[in-house]
Amino acid sequence: MNEEIQQDRPESAMAEMGEWLEMSPSSLRRGDIVQGTIVRITPTEILVDIGMKAEGVITGRELERMPKEIREVLREGDVIQVQVVNPEDRSGNILLSLQRALMEEDWQQARRMMEEGEILELTVNGYNKGGLVVRVGRLRGFIPASQVVPQEAGEEKLPVEQRLKRRVGQKIHVRIIEVNPEANRLILSERAAQEELRRRQKEELLARLEPGMRVKGRVISLTDFGAFVDLGGAEGLIHISELSWHRVNHPREVLSVGQEVEVEVIRVDRERKRIALSRKRVEPDPWQQAVAQLREGQLVEAVITRLTNFGAFAALKEFPGVEGLIHISELAEHRVHHPKEVVREGEERVVRLIRIDRENRRLALSLRRVASPEYAMLDWEMAQARLQAEERGSGESP
Repeated sequence: MNEEIQQDRPESAMAEMGEWLEMSPSSLRRGDIVQGTIVRITPTEILVDIGMKAEGVITGRELERMPKEIREVLREGDVIQVQVVNPEDRSGNILLSLQRALMEEDWQQARRMMEEGEILELTVNGYNKGGLVVRVGRLRGFIPASQVVPQEAGEEKLPVEQRLKRRVGQKIHVRIIEVNPEANRLILSERAAQEELRRRQKEELLARLEPGMRVKGRVISLTDFGAFVDLGGAEGLIHISELSWHRVNHPREVLSVGQEVEVEVIRVDRERKRIALSRKRVEPDPWQQAVAQLREGQLVEAVITRLTNFGAFAALKEFPGVEGLIHISELAEHRVHHPKEVVREGEERVVRLIRIDRENRRLALSLRRVASPEYAMLDWEMAQARLQAEERGSGESP
């Protein structure tokens, strides 16, 4: 029995020796991050138990550099992360740094935010000729001038330093695009953040929009076929046919870049990420107003708008946006080879409304029937009605 105990003792001693060696400063490496417990705080140092044969020391020089808000909250018994500055100095002390551990934590956090594409809202602390300076936790971040987005039209024409100086003190949305602790480089981009925000806004808007909804936006460009409108993250197109109830030859006749407009959503193609809009559908429909007041057979004033081989189109003066067709056979009593023989564009004429096609939203007009006897009774009734209306109106005047 005693022999067994004696045989066990060398093995037990070796195990204890191995454990002691493992916990000695020689097992530490400069730059290691370890966990420890604060055992004593003095004005000149902090002693930290990190499980070694000797306690670690956060020196007075480290305390002087430490932000006041961190230093004031430290208490004996707190468990903290520290970085090994020197595993063993000349005096045999293990030198530690809380500040460097916190910085390392910030570098790791910055790398995570970059990998996840997180959008940060930061305050611009300063600038130099190359870009803007921000703080990301305890780290100094830099936004190159090429990654700063102009805030208003024409700003890019200003000197770079003047543009950058304007941003100091302002909030800015950025993404981290480079993390390099060894070179102390933390590079951010406002441009990348803007692109990502617009992508997210577009997806949210596409998911939310439905045909029939009315929304407000800003005109950002005009083309021959329509106008593009920024709806706050996504762009929609107002086709030229949806700009107005009356005929539009080019969008600039009714809209200008930068103008705020209210539009109705016609169609949302989520797969192709396209939005079709209408401006005219948020305005009163002149066709409905017209057909409620017009009678077949009555005389109306109109302006010739277009000539075609088969007739002339004319816009009713009393109802802007409502057009009718004078078929070539209704231009005159004699045979007409082309409408230009009888009328010209821009000319004002009195025409006869001979048919209202409510289903297809069409009006048929006639020039040759303006003085036709078959409408004499209707013309007399309409004239009497107008006269009575004028008399009532003048009787109500003070």
